[in-house]
Amino acid sequence: MFLFPLSQFHLSWSTALVLSLCFLCFIANSDSNQTPCSESDAYHKLNVVLNPDGTLTRLNPRPVSPPSPDPSLPISVLSRDLHVDPSKHTWVRIFLPRNALSSQKKLPLVVFFHGGGFIVLSAGSTMFHDFCFNMADDLGAVVVSVEYRLAPEHRLPAAYDDAMEALHWIRTRPDDWLGHYADYSECYLMGSSAGGNIAYFAGLRAAEQVKHLEPLNIRGLILVQPFFGGMQRTGSELRLMNNERLPLCVTDLLWKLSLPMGVDRDHEYCNPMAGEGPERVEKIRGRGWRVLVTGTGGDPLMDRQKEVVKMMEEKKVKVVGHFTEGGYHGIQDRDLQNAKELYAVVKKFISSCRADE
Repeated sequence: MFLFPLSQFHLSWSTALVLSLCFLCFIANSDSNQTPCSESDAYHKLNVVLNPDGTLTRLNPRPVSPPSPDPSLPISVLSRDLHVDPSKHTWVRIFLPRNALSSQKKLPLVVFFHGGGFIVLSAGSTMFHDFCFNMADDLGAVVVSVEYRLAPEHRLPAAYDDAMEALHWIRTRPDDWLGHYADYSECYLMGSSAGGNIAYFAGLRAAEQVKHLEPLNIRGLILVQPFFGGMQRTGSELRLMNNERLPLCVTDLLWKLSLPMGVDRDHEYCNPMAGEGPERVEKIRGRGWRVLVTGTGGDPLMDRQKEVVKMMEEKKVKVVGHFTEGGYHGIQDRDLQNAKELYAVVKKFISSCRADE
């Protein structure tokens, strides 16, 4: 190999060839990093198999935790399960702080909807059991976690129907925990990810039928990293196209399996800015409810969430957007410190709702 003196800033033909190949490899790798994963990749990541009849086989389900209703147990929060509609296999898990048993003061009522992209997980999943347990303890609230039907066996709006049925069940159920310890005049609808979507659309329905929900008095909606979408890609979706936690191929598949047959991601259930979505938000403003929307910079859905906050602001809804740097989708379900920080934000939000009295 013949080399020219480096002092003359020349490179040999072989060195130039190597550098050229490295550059081409860099370009190829950069392009491949921007190529979205496939639908088959999404099925693999979600660990589900679509059956010929349109149902799902859910492989290796996440751990579940049983309720703990026994007051003799050395725990700060008791919990128990009650059926809502046995024919639909819907139920609720109620979380009651132990100190409520010896207090005359009723506690705020938080109705919670779990995440899982509408297709997996349960109110009994350990991650959601622990989240609700700690939230009830930290906030000093009665938490009712709702088990709703999953897609694609039960496509949207089935989950919204179940959410509303749960609210009607709560207001009429002669249950001693709810009746003795929950303050029905201070109710909040809350959900994370797909559950945030459910809390939002259940909230829109509830705003249209307030009289039918008495004595439940909803004060606000708490949407934690709510799951929204649309056909037009946002900046955060493109930037985090192949995000390890929630790549675009997964969100696309979740919508494909959960939306009504024959519609795309610009259906109102997915995209709150579509159709009559913005006009329906005016019902929330009319009720005087507050709305909290949280998100993180490492979540591909963050721009969607910010769009919803902006839309509500334009409609004069009392909305608070709380967005932080870093993180990832579902971080509050896996990171206790993040969950504690979220509880503090929620506690401040509830105080602001009380100030409106």
